[in-house]
Amino acid sequence: MKIGIVCYPTFGGSGVVATELGKALADRGHQVHFITYNQPVRLDFFSENLFYHEVSVSKYPLFEFPPYELALASRMVDVVRFEKLDILHVHYAIPHASAAYMAKQILATYGIHIPFITTLHGTDITLVGNDRTYKPVVTFSINQSDGVTSVSEHLKQDTYRFFEEVNRDIRVITNFIDLKRFSHQPKGHFKKAIAPEGEKILVHTSNFRRVKRTSDVVRIFAKVQEQIPSKLLMVGDGQDRPECEQLARDLGVSQNIRFLGKQDAVEEIMSVSDLFLMPSQSESFGLAALEAMACRVPVISSNAGGLPELNVDGVTGYLCDVGDVDGMAQRAVYMLEDEDRLNTFKEEALKHARTFDLSNILPQYENFYQEVIANSKPVKTA
Repeated sequence: MKIGIVCYPTFGGSGVVATELGKALADRGHQVHFITYNQPVRLDFFSENLFYHEVSVSKYPLFEFPPYELALASRMVDVVRFEKLDILHVHYAIPHASAAYMAKQILATYGIHIPFITTLHGTDITLVGNDRTYKPVVTFSINQSDGVTSVSEHLKQDTYRFFEEVNRDIRVITNFIDLKRFSHQPKGHFKKAIAPEGEKILVHTSNFRRVKRTSDVVRIFAKVQEQIPSKLLMVGDGQDRPECEQLARDLGVSQNIRFLGKQDAVEEIMSVSDLFLMPSQSESFGLAALEAMACRVPVISSNAGGLPELNVDGVTGYLCDVGDVDGMAQRAVYMLEDEDRLNTFKEEALKHARTFDLSNILPQYENFYQEVIANSKPVKTA
């Protein structure tokens, strides 16, 4: 198949999933065309089946906000026409689904039929999409999609709850992990540099947005450190990082926290870690937690959104209520204070992560593409 993938080219979960999916499809022999405004951060190797088409947005004094959606739709039209794509797969509803609908209508005037699939990732539904400003457009775009998927059952139900007029079936295809990349690696020298006295290493990765509750991570760590000698690695960057840095100073733990910024080789950091913290206000799935589990790192998380579908309470880690800093700290101490107990959690985390291996999820997307292509009907034009 010739597949067009539209995504945000950033470190966020939707962009990562879209890029890894495209790379895997290319490895399987499909021709994959990425259409976005920058090269995706994980599109870091050459393949004869991978192509990148940049969306350029012209800046005119007339426009206070450059019309990206129109530029994207035009670029999709161009790529579909000249690369003869079979299907478009857009990740994140806003504005990709509406742009795909527009491109589909334009292409119909050329006698070209192109079905498109929309994958819902989380905040496009629970935060941005539920904004009254965007709700009619998001509802329309979902209903006009030839196929719709969500990354968790919880997100599927949220979509129906927030968008009462959505009348499309939504297929749940969970996020996945490439266990060839995300696996425990021998990085003893790295671990020794971070924890020279054999301290336990806790880790958190995110885009440091308010919904991630990164200040809770610092508070949890401060309580853990009172009982367990430990270090904390904070991976990523965003609006809440300065607040976290100041909080660490105020709590007197800044000397044991490293803010590493955005990192590509996350698997190397996970490989030296003992426990992953994810106290998020909302998570549609929790891809970062899955990456940790694949590297034998158990998870302490909130019970928000789709996290209970991933993190098995008492098996791969623990679930606590959002904002329960004390509870998360207590469970972290319980896991870290006994080496045999911690190793059991680590093995269970890896075992559960294997069920989300790319080899199990990729065929679900391939089958869905073929199903949508076979069942979609051409647009009627005047």
